[in-house]
Amino acid sequence: MDFTTEITQIGEMVAEFLQEKLLIVFDDNAPPGLAEIAILHTKKEFNKEVTIGDRVKFGELVYDVTAVGHEANKTLESMGHCSFSFTGEDQAKLPGQIELKGQGIPVVKVGDSFQIIYREN
Repeated sequence: MDFTTEITQIGEMVAEFLQEKLLIVFDDNAPPGLAEIAILHTKKEFNKEVTIGDRVKFGELVYDVTAVGHEANKTLESMGHCSFSFTGEDQAKLPGQIELKGQGIPVVKVGDSFQIIYREN
């Protein structure tokens, strides 16, 4: 079963992070200080780990997962949080980071879907 949720809020500093090829996500329970640097999404049960070869979709753009930091799945489960890096590296630079490879940087809007498409359902 894929993980699909809806973007509910876009922090005022998200555009700056996207220029650095980084997108931070939290579920709707993010602390206010962190909400300004992240996109927030509806809280949903996260019950399958993200692995290399899975795909992540923001709106209509789809990216391949090339690396997963050792804390990323834990923070996705506990608070809907991770940092997506759009560099396609084969190793995550940070423990809570997921590396993605694809066509450009997404343009995210409130109401868009955020989806993790598992290689094997």
